[in-house]
Amino acid sequence: MPNLKIFTDSTSDLPKEWIDRYDIGIIPLYVVFGNEQLRDGIDITPAELYERVSRSGSLPKTAAPSPADFMAAFEPHVKQGDSILYIGLSSELSATYQNALIAADEYPGASIRVFDSQNLSSAIGLLVMKAVDAAREGKSLDEIVTMLTDVRPEVESEFVIDTPEYLYKGGRCSGVQNLLGSLLNIRPVIKVIDGKMTPAYKVRGKKEKAVNQMLQNALEKQSFMDNDLIFVVHSFAEDEAKYLQQVLQEETGAREVAISTAGCVISSHCGAKTIGIMYCKQT
Repeated sequence: MPNLKIFTDSTSDLPKEWIDRYDIGIIPLYVVFGNEQLRDGIDITPAELYERVSRSGSLPKTAAPSPADFMAAFEPHVKQGDSILYIGLSSELSATYQNALIAADEYPGASIRVFDSQNLSSAIGLLVMKAVDAAREGKSLDEIVTMLTDVRPEVESEFVIDTPEYLYKGGRCSGVQNLLGSLLNIRPVIKVIDGKMTPAYKVRGKKEKAVNQMLQNALEKQSFMDNDLIFVVHSFAEDEAKYLQQVLQEETGAREVAISTAGCVISSHCGAKTIGIMYCKQT
């Protein structure tokens, strides 16, 4: 049986030690400041991104990896006769998925599957880890893709945005919404639905109120939750992440509640102090 190489992209926000331990291939997206293209997590860190935004007053753009980027990553494994599974950022949010398909088509004789997570951040990571576990159990590529297709609609992603500023600067909400958010101290809560970032509701008042509402929303679905792995993902909100990790661990009895940090692409869309909970419901 050929080896299976699992790839994802930098928006999966997987902990580096997991990437190294399970030999997961990471294909970086780009953060673009003017004419400067920087590879997410390689050429720039989130701390450096926020410093540049603070200094310039403007947000970077983000860009998908090119088909050539995917080909450069895939080709050594194609030559070795490996099977390849790429699990990537939602096709509703980026051209990343489409460019991976273009690259895969350049190797018609190879065993390459490109899977649309229809999600972002550590919700992609959840699917990647499901694939890693299945591969270690000896499941075939087709079996793993079938499993991922079943699990994909059961992934829940909800996160609290500390300020609408980044959504506003990135053209993701109107100036009026940004003004109201600032004046009325409203915290927008975002869910991923059908692969898209969707405003779910707003919480007025302190951020803790919104974070606790998100936590209660997750705990209300506890009886339906796949307790294998839950992610708490954050961008410079470590104390809140540790609080959520502790409560989720105590209340759900999950095998693992892992904390992950948002990379540059996710951070450039959501901003500092963003925090989210991501898990799978039982299939």
